[in-house]
Amino acid sequence: MKKLAALALLGLISLPVLAQTTSTVKHPVWSENAAIYEANIRQYSPEGSFKRFQEYLPELKKMGVGIIWIMPVNPIGEKNRKGTLGSYYAVRDYKGVNPEFGTPADFKNLVDAAHAQGMKVIIDWVANHTAWDHPWVSSHPEYYLKNDKGEFVPPVPDWQDVIKLNYANPQLRVAMIDALTFWLTEYGIDGFRCDVAEMVPVDFWNEARAALDQVKPVFMLAEGEAPELHEKAFDMTYAWQLKDLFGEIANGKKNANDLAAYMAGPEKKFNDNAYRMLHTSNHDLNSWEGTEFERLGEGVESFLVLSNLLKGMPLLYAGQEAGNTRRLEFFERDPIQWKPHPYKAIYTTLFHLKKRNHALWNGLEGGEQMRLPTTNDNAVYAFSRSKAGNQVIGIFNLSGQPQSVSFSAAPSPARFKNLFSGASETLRPGKVMQLKPWEYRVLVK
Repeated sequence: MKKLAALALLGLISLPVLAQTTSTVKHPVWSENAAIYEANIRQYSPEGSFKRFQEYLPELKKMGVGIIWIMPVNPIGEKNRKGTLGSYYAVRDYKGVNPEFGTPADFKNLVDAAHAQGMKVIIDWVANHTAWDHPWVSSHPEYYLKNDKGEFVPPVPDWQDVIKLNYANPQLRVAMIDALTFWLTEYGIDGFRCDVAEMVPVDFWNEARAALDQVKPVFMLAEGEAPELHEKAFDMTYAWQLKDLFGEIANGKKNANDLAAYMAGPEKKFNDNAYRMLHTSNHDLNSWEGTEFERLGEGVESFLVLSNLLKGMPLLYAGQEAGNTRRLEFFERDPIQWKPHPYKAIYTTLFHLKKRNHALWNGLEGGEQMRLPTTNDNAVYAFSRSKAGNQVIGIFNLSGQPQSVSFSAAPSPARFKNLFSGASETLRPGKVMQLKPWEYRVLVK
């Protein structure tokens, strides 16, 4: 068994996966080769408005973004509010638009403009809890979970600005699905990113997805990593463990072989049909754990590129394309400082590669990852993905030391184009490749 495990790490064989879940989710066709952008309207501009963000849509189109995820657009509760402006996730009205960002007409114009650019829009949905001053608190107190004293309770002790809903109540489920449907019919959005999805019963999400798909084919992203979320409800979940592993490799606690072991082990519990969201930052990471530059250090660009090539859908959080090095305030206005940065061109190159190269498509439409054994697998993670005559090879020095790399067997074909330099490169057995610390090569057929 030890020998088999070692061979699996090298990508030469595949060990059987016994616990992979099923998935009957039918992904919208437009999601098959999409990359996703997370828009933080409050911090996008000094005005923090839908109108100002709408002006940026042509740039997102040029970058190759397929799906725009907009953080919650609902009015924010005032009772027990945190900070001056409150948390986006303390919803006071499920069918309302936050006046901080603009009018309902402004939001509708934004959605229509995104569609005109060929992009889809999903909005952040907070189904687990509401603000203390949501109308349901007085009109339907039975919708909420209560303690032994009959008092409303926060979902977790630190979330004192919200109170938890009770999905044992069937009428709550009806009301929540009605609110979700409202955004499809009134604003024409294309799906939802569902906050703390694992804190809401999976059978509710299954019920909701079935109802929403009757209106239009939707895209559903779960903030969660439970494989069963993919069975009937969600197109995509967060690759949280992979994000953590990136950090451990960057800090020298783990190495390229640990990444290979993760890909051959824990990641395989997800059905091949499941989309996994790959990211180096998002609103939570940036505000609470630190920027990608803080967490990933000198390896940040390498992990950025890697997250665009591994099996899954890459996420770009607002400001990453400008090389934002600041932790953005969560409960206050704290506009992104926009400036030219090389990362915008890198994301653009990678997003367009994903759109046209079938090997990088999502779920069953994309190619599987096969690790390519090298002379120094502890430091170097090399892999190939192939599909429909397309092939992409990634070679990453995941260490702070220079590496001399050679392959025991060359991929076929042996001649490729370097994605970023445009140069022709040939891979053959025994050929030595010199990689600087954290250097990467992306080779394309």
